[in-house]
Amino acid sequence: MASDEHKSLAQFVKDVHSSLRQSSSKIGAKRAWSEHCEQKDVLEKYARCMEKLATEHWDVNSSKSDSTAVSRIKWTTDECQDYFINKGYQSCHEKETVIAEKINVKFDQKELFDIPVRLLDVGSCYNPFKDYNFIDVLAIDLCPANSSVMQCDFLNVNIGKELSICENKVVELQENSYEVVTFCFVLEYIPTPELRISACEKAYRLLKPGGLLIINTPDSKHVGANCKIMKCWRYALALMGFSRIKYEKFAHMHCMTFRKSLVKDTAVRWATLHKQEYMEYSLHIPQDKDFNSPKQKTEDVNTDKPS
Repeated sequence: MASDEHKSLAQFVKDVHSSLRQSSSKIGAKRAWSEHCEQKDVLEKYARCMEKLATEHWDVNSSKSDSTAVSRIKWTTDECQDYFINKGYQSCHEKETVIAEKINVKFDQKELFDIPVRLLDVGSCYNPFKDYNFIDVLAIDLCPANSSVMQCDFLNVNIGKELSICENKVVELQENSYEVVTFCFVLEYIPTPELRISACEKAYRLLKPGGLLIINTPDSKHVGANCKIMKCWRYALALMGFSRIKYEKFAHMHCMTFRKSLVKDTAVRWATLHKQEYMEYSLHIPQDKDFNSPKQKTEDVNTDKPS
């Protein structure tokens, strides 16, 4: 059972998320996000709450003999080890080759990975991956909890030809340079489906071909409660060029691994074959009130699928 402190910390985090979504609906997501980024006191308290939740509550619970409590950090590092160190990417390459042949697409591109793997931890807070020797991590956060994390507004940071950091602030991220991008309890912070799509599109640009986008998102309901939302995520990311290679639902979260396909059309094929009427190029979360209602376009909304 969660302690009073645990409940208080979690409630503050939920309130920040809710306030940001409400503000976005009133004044537009871009303006709401910009104003949110200026609220230094809120950001600093949020960072403290998240660090304390992670280090004193989540990780402690997941280390106990409770099979329903799973560490999102361990899940992510296990995925990286299996894929890169144990060369699980080879079977993914073989499967993609078979699909490419079915759609008459030929390619000779291969995965070119570095060890230690370069991992971009978006919304890192306190840099939990720093102690893994097979990972070369760049931890970024809107408001870092310690000096090992670089300050960065991922939604607005420039992507270019090289990594540029000035006084612990990321000025530019390097395109096609990371083996892994992680969104660990990040997408539910971002206030609108369209901005979540934008974040994933950035991750796609930053990843090397064959690289991994690993997503953890909280959900304490049973596996079927939000299955349509998870299927929509898979559909939207497939249109983007990601193939889902691992999915697990635990007691309190969904864990997903997506591979940046060597040939985008092989991922798009899945979306074409599995399209349902409710699916669209958008990333909703259960808290979005308009998930089952018609979409309203505004000046900062892009509902077109990627070219």
